[in-house]
Amino acid sequence: MATGAGASGETLAPLTQRPAWKALQGHYENIRGLHLRNLFAGDAKRGERLTAEAAGIFLDYSKNRITDETVRLLIALAEESGLRPRIDAMFRGDKINVTEKRAVLHVALRAPKDESIMVDGENVVPQVHAVLDKMAAFSERVRSGAWKGATGKRIRNVVNVGIGGSDLGPVMAYEALRHYSERSMTFRFVSNVDGTDFAEAVQGLDAAETLFVISSKTFTTLETMTNAHTARDWSLAALGGDEKSVAKHFVAVSTNAKGVSEFGIDTANMFEFWDWVGGRYSMESAIGLSTMLAIGAENYGAMLAGFHAMDEHFRTAPFEKNLPVLMGLLGVWYADFFGSETVAVLPYEQYLKRFPAYLQQLTMESNGKHVTLDGSRVNYQTGPIYWGAPGTNGQHSFYQLIHQGTRLIPCDFLAFAQALNPLGRHHDILMANVFAQTEALAFGKTAEQVKAENTPDWLAPHRVFDGNRPTNTILAAKLTPDTLGKLVALYEHSVFVQGTVWQINSFDQWGVELGKVLAQRIVPELESDEETALAHDSSTNALIRRYRGMKHG
Repeated sequence: MATGAGASGETLAPLTQRPAWKALQGHYENIRGLHLRNLFAGDAKRGERLTAEAAGIFLDYSKNRITDETVRLLIALAEESGLRPRIDAMFRGDKINVTEKRAVLHVALRAPKDESIMVDGENVVPQVHAVLDKMAAFSERVRSGAWKGATGKRIRNVVNVGIGGSDLGPVMAYEALRHYSERSMTFRFVSNVDGTDFAEAVQGLDAAETLFVISSKTFTTLETMTNAHTARDWSLAALGGDEKSVAKHFVAVSTNAKGVSEFGIDTANMFEFWDWVGGRYSMESAIGLSTMLAIGAENYGAMLAGFHAMDEHFRTAPFEKNLPVLMGLLGVWYADFFGSETVAVLPYEQYLKRFPAYLQQLTMESNGKHVTLDGSRVNYQTGPIYWGAPGTNGQHSFYQLIHQGTRLIPCDFLAFAQALNPLGRHHDILMANVFAQTEALAFGKTAEQVKAENTPDWLAPHRVFDGNRPTNTILAAKLTPDTLGKLVALYEHSVFVQGTVWQINSFDQWGVELGKVLAQRIVPELESDEETALAHDSSTNALIRRYRGMKHG
């Protein structure tokens, strides 16, 4: 494999040839059989020592299959991978997204007004705050009732239309912060080009009280614009066909002023963002307009402050105390040395029910890459599969496989000390399950313990838990807008750490393109009433013909 250049221009050795990587291979062979039972038995302070805390986020990583030497070698690998100069390059505004020749500056979206972050010689922070101020003024008009629809009614329903980062971030943030949302308003989200998604989203809504937020940077995204035009038709049909009503019921998050204007949206109500913001990193840009409409500008600002607090921790903290660095490196440890293929994210907070889905795009679109920055094929594993569901629901679903299955699945448990909706014993029971699950996964239950319970011999093997299943526990006081910002930034930067070690570009997504291009080619073949020549493979040709034969019943 070819060598690659680091952020500061130095030549990096291929990953598998770096001294720390080779040392980790030998170290893995030495400790792979160690059990967490023995690691804890041999170190009475392990559970207090292998922890880190920053910005109100506490990480207990003691229940991982590691020793102090593991951590030392992983940090050495980060240093040999040029992590520090690459962090500096990102925050400096260097164009580290090399395939698209762009800076990577989601950190600028949450920078305070007095900071300076340069792109092509221009400080972009004033631009960011100009858009935030515009969003805040608009949100206040809508939330206060000053903004009126075409018939003079106030807006009571907001429908966000987007896909990918223009949908997953807003949906996740709305659900996560629903406790803080304006309850007199209804918020719905449309992303899937399946007509059912739109039909159900507008079910029961009064068009005269409904505002659509169309989120598409180019204003050309197939799924988003298909849904946007359907929304336009739906709104016009209910409002007497008056084209001028579009400007009262539609706003845009976009950079395509011409397309926005042609749609009928007043460009004064177009909220911009920039090519140095990737879609999956954009939830706190203008893409978060629906979030601000839901929770208000003050809460939105608190969320941005949370992001920034974690940004500063990541930028400045030594690696051995750096939460995103530790989490990112542990991910490398399991993916590349233990061969783990997935990571389970298990929030014990119902409001975070969409957090695992959000992380799927963040992690898998970022690090699902098979070539290095210089285009060489990797010869090691990169991004694992992220999945999960809220506890305690998951305990009655897939935890069986995590506990007693044949696959090693590292887990992140997220929990909060204070309930947003305190009801009797509920929260103590919820938190008891967090601590019980991580304890059970780490230590299991031996055959001797099972037999000591007078379990029949024939049943005993079924009740043995091997344990030695690694977990992180992430604990915060309460799920607030500030805390949500910190958690998202924590995972964003851990993804960055992994991408740096793997020497891949975490900020492009060419894998999204091929299917989109082919779909554009197939659409007219499906819509045609006449038999057209098909030039696909025999399977695709046959499926298209069968669909055309079936679609009219």
